Amino acid sequence: MSEPNLVPVILAGGSGTRLWPLSRSLYPKQLLPLVNERTMLQNTVARLEGVAQATTPLVICNTEHRFLVAEQLREVAVKADIILEPVGRNTAPAVAIAALAALGRHDDPVLLVMPADHVMDNEAEFRRVLQGGLAYARAGGLITFGITPHRPETGYGYIRQGARLDEAGGGIDAYRVDRFVEKPDGATAEKYLAQGGYYWNSGMFLFKAARFLEELEKFAPEMLACCRRAHERQRRDLDFICLDAEAFAPCPDDSIDYAVMEKTGDACVIPLDCGWSDIGSWAALWERGEQDSAGNVLKGEVVVKDVQDCYIHATSRLVAAVGLTDHVVVETADAVLVAAKERVQEVKAVVDTLKAAQRDEAVLHRRVYRPWGSYECIDSAERFQVKRIVVNPGAQLSLQAHHHRAEHWIVVKGTARVTNGEQEIVLTENQSTYIPIGATHRLANPGRIPLELIEVQSGSYLGEDDIIRYEDIYGRNDA
Repeated sequence: MSEPNLVPVILAGGSGTRLWPLSRSLYPKQLLPLVNERTMLQNTVARLEGVAQATTPLVICNTEHRFLVAEQLREVAVKADIILEPVGRNTAPAVAIAALAALGRHDDPVLLVMPADHVMDNEAEFRRVLQGGLAYARAGGLITFGITPHRPETGYGYIRQGARLDEAGGGIDAYRVDRFVEKPDGATAEKYLAQGGYYWNSGMFLFKAARFLEELEKFAPEMLACCRRAHERQRRDLDFICLDAEAFAPCPDDSIDYAVMEKTGDACVIPLDCGWSDIGSWAALWERGEQDSAGNVLKGEVVVKDVQDCYIHATSRLVAAVGLTDHVVVETADAVLVAAKERVQEVKAVVDTLKAAQRDEAVLHRRVYRPWGSYECIDSAERFQVKRIVVNPGAQLSLQAHHHRAEHWIVVKGTARVTNGEQEIVLTENQSTYIPIGATHRLANPGRIPLELIEVQSGSYLGEDDIIRYEDIYGRNDA
C-alpha cells in the first residue's frame, strides 16, 4: 500500500490587528511583504518547495480576500485550491473543512497545517523535521511543532513536553504533550527557559485528516456537523470553492488547541529550532530587521537624529524623528502609529476603538484593491470625491449604476472602453466622459498597459454601497 499523500493546508484568514496601520482587515499582514520582497503568504507556499510527497495545497481564506490571495499565488506560479470561509470561525473549523476536502481527493492523507503569516530563517531544518514527523503522524499521533525558545517570551503560548515517544522511524525526537500553557508573565517565562522542556506554541500541526476528524467528532461534534453540512453544500465560483454560508454560520468559534489538542490523549510535540517567528507585533519586526549602528530599523524615507533602538516605517511621505529610544513609528497615507516598543501588543486595542467608531482606517487603506485593479481616494468633501483608478490590462469593472452620484472620468494613461447607457465609446489620454446619476455603465481596459484615470464623483451620497451590479465577470452580481 502506498504512503498517504501530504496535503499542505495554509490558513490565510485573520486580520493581523497588531500590525496596524500597515495591516488592515481588508489587506492583512499575510498579504504584505514584511520581511522581503515576497508577501508572507508567498513565502509560506515557497516553503513547500522540495517537500517530498506534498500535493496541491489547500488555502483557506476569507471571502473578501479571495482575489488578492489568488493573484499573489499566480505571481509565484503556485497552483492551489482556495476555499472561502463566508465568516471567520477560528482555526478548528478551518482545518475540519480542509480535512474533509483532502479526504475527498486523496486516500488517507496527512495534513500539514501552517498559518500564512510565519517566518523561518532555516527552512531546510523545517523540512527535515517535517519529514521525520510524518512517521509519528502516520502512526496516529496529532503532532504540533514546538519552537525551541531562545528568550523568555511573553507573547507566545507554551507547550510542556511529557514522556518521550518510542522511535517511529522518523529519526527525530518526539514527546507526549504534558500540557498547553497560556502566555506567561515575564518571571514565569524566565522559569520556563531555565527549566527546559517548554516550547513556544507555533500553531503548526501534522496529522492524518481522518484522525483529526475522529477527535473533533469526540470533543466538538456540533462543530464537525456544521462543517460537514457547509462542505456538502459547497459550490464552485470561478476558481474558488465557496462554503455554504447558511450551514457554516452557526459553527462554533474555536481554535485547534482548545477544540482538540488540549483534550486528546494523542497530542505530541516535536521540537523545532529553525529561526521561527509569527511576526505578531512591530517589536518582532524590529528584532528581525536589519538594524543600523544605533539599533534602528528604518524603512522608507526616514531621517533620524539621536534615535536608538527604534522601528520607523514610512510608506508615503518623509518621516523625521528626534530623540526617540525604543519606539515604533509607522506612517501610511491615512494614519500614523507612535508607540513605545514595549507596549506594541496594545495596538489591537486601538484597532478595536477604531472599529467601534466605524472608522474606515481599521478596515482598508486609502488605496483599495479590487479584482480588476485598485482605486485611491485623493480628495473628498461634502458632495464630491476624487479618486485615482487603475484598471489592469484586459480587466473590466462590473456593469453597474448608482442612485445618488454622477461620475466624470478623465483618462490619464492607457485606453478605456466605456459603456454609458446604450452607448459604447473608446477614450485615450486626456479624453473624458460623464456618467449621469442612474445611468448603467461599465469601464474596461482593452489595452496592454494599465489604464489610469481620474474619477470625480458628485452627488448627495458617495458611499461604496451605492452600487447595483447587473453583470460582473468576478461573480459579484447584485441583480
